[in-house]
Amino acid sequence: MNRTGRRVTVAFAGAVTLVGLLPGVAKAAPAPDGAGAVPPIAWAPCVDAPEADCGTVTVPIDWSRKNGPTIQIALARRKALDPAARVGTLVMDPGGPGGPGAELIKQTGDIFTKELQRHYDLVGFDPRGVGNSHPVQCEDQPFPAFEEPTNQAQFDELKAFNRAWVENCRRNTGPLYDFVDTNSVARDMDAIRAGLGDKKLNYLGISYGTLMGTAYAELFPQRVGRFVLDSNMDHSLKTTWGFVSTESRAAQENFDQFVAWCRRSTLCIQHGRDVRAIHHEILKKAEAGELVFELPDGSTWVVTPLRYLSELNGSFYGPNWDYVTELMDTLEKAGNGATAQLPAGAFEGPTVQELVTDPFTAVFCEDWALPVRNYAELKAMRIASQTLVAPDMQVSPLGWGATLGCIGLENRVRNPQHDLKIRGVDSLLMVNSRYDPATPWQWATAAASQAKAPLLRYDGWGHYAYEKSTCVSGKTDAFLITGKLPPRGASCPAVEPVFEPHARGATAPSLPKNRW
Repeated sequence: MNRTGRRVTVAFAGAVTLVGLLPGVAKAAPAPDGAGAVPPIAWAPCVDAPEADCGTVTVPIDWSRKNGPTIQIALARRKALDPAARVGTLVMDPGGPGGPGAELIKQTGDIFTKELQRHYDLVGFDPRGVGNSHPVQCEDQPFPAFEEPTNQAQFDELKAFNRAWVENCRRNTGPLYDFVDTNSVARDMDAIRAGLGDKKLNYLGISYGTLMGTAYAELFPQRVGRFVLDSNMDHSLKTTWGFVSTESRAAQENFDQFVAWCRRSTLCIQHGRDVRAIHHEILKKAEAGELVFELPDGSTWVVTPLRYLSELNGSFYGPNWDYVTELMDTLEKAGNGATAQLPAGAFEGPTVQELVTDPFTAVFCEDWALPVRNYAELKAMRIASQTLVAPDMQVSPLGWGATLGCIGLENRVRNPQHDLKIRGVDSLLMVNSRYDPATPWQWATAAASQAKAPLLRYDGWGHYAYEKSTCVSGKTDAFLITGKLPPRGASCPAVEPVFEPHARGATAPSLPKNRW
């Protein structure tokens, strides 16, 4: 949950204007269920990225009312680099929930290899409620003064805040706010397929985008083309503890991997020392309120335990161990009247603009039923996580924050957890890092087992395995280009991250942290 008062920076580029539409050339395809024929997408150069094309697809807000109000789903496309070798169109979503896929394609196609770009038109879309697809809008309102409840009164305050936030966002967003669940997004994806003129959808879903992919495969198995799901969600976790504990275990495993790197690498500033002891001393100072920093604008920034843990977990996405070691060095030396400068980019959080246009909670709380009845239950989970699962990381800041953000919103769930029921699909490949801080290996194995899909394991670290290893990207590309799946049980060796010697100056990861 990113609705806590964190240090702010420039917002991620989001809203852009699409040009007037020109006649498209895509052929008609089977209409999506619950809607009439979808006209071919009218592509035209994007105003802010002329090397890419922009377009839209019109979909109903409520797919059960095909003649009801509609919205437009924003799209962006980069054509295949080699038209003669073109295989087809690959639609992608970067996750989030809240990642603007169209914006990502406009900015660059380089999250994919040149080989894949050579063979495919790449199409990104902003899911409903995101970016230029009728974004969720909320008015700024005072947030609770605490990061997480420490008593029943604060628990009740958080519940009241969450419910007031929903009403705020519903009032400012309109009817769409209650229809941003992933099943609705999957139906939008089928409309995109039809607008592209394709009989089947080829798709690459990353992180939360994997949930969109499995939802599509459940709803439209006969229209699944070549599907790659990288960094997988497990939507079969039916209890709050099951969700929290698996996320916390992943956070702890990643901390353990950082400690192991410090043991073997002289690039770790703490090399040769007890990293866990240093970490716990930092937590003690944070708990005591001793980690206070003066920022360039003259304001002060207090590093709390949860903020520190969140910074660690977000840095494991890379993994950016060079930043973690410098951050720990800074925080170890700070406090007790000492002054220090935070590493560049440290603790950068969302701007007010990002907070009031952030669909994360809107989407997540429609997809996940994670009830917590009272503070006693919340406290018991927190203690169990710290004592039984994650003695160093305590909890996963991502999983814990998402759970806190849905307290009191149990009635909003439209797409609750369930075991996957995918039938007749034999062209789906799942990919996952063994040490992923956001989408645990345990989630990937569960999802692959339920989908009866092969799972390509990257034996290394980080989130989004495709970009971590040429072995992973090569096997993934080969499937997307030729249709040949890697054998079951296939894996790729870990690639040791390369960092510069610590001359000070490592910066925090620039990608959104603590998101799926």
